[in-house]
Amino acid sequence: MKFKRIKDLREDNDKRQIDIAKVLDISQQYYSEYESGKRTIPINHLITLAKYYNTTIDYIVGISDEEKNINKDKNRK
Repeated sequence: MKFKRIKDLREDNDKRQIDIAKVLDISQQYYSEYESGKRTIPINHLITLAKYYNTTIDYIVGISDEEKNINKDKNRK
């Protein structure tokens, strides 16, 4: 399954594939396969990406169009 938003998030944050691959402790080629949809992203990597980009897994996988976790922001008062 291809998750277009991981590429969009990476580019919006001015990161290269190798930068994100290092965060996930994988090779750039392996990460590239996530972006192209050739390889399924495991849940632990989705969690890491959501934390890294300060967003939700729902946003990354396209379930939600809310980039930031509204409920999380409310709890920070």
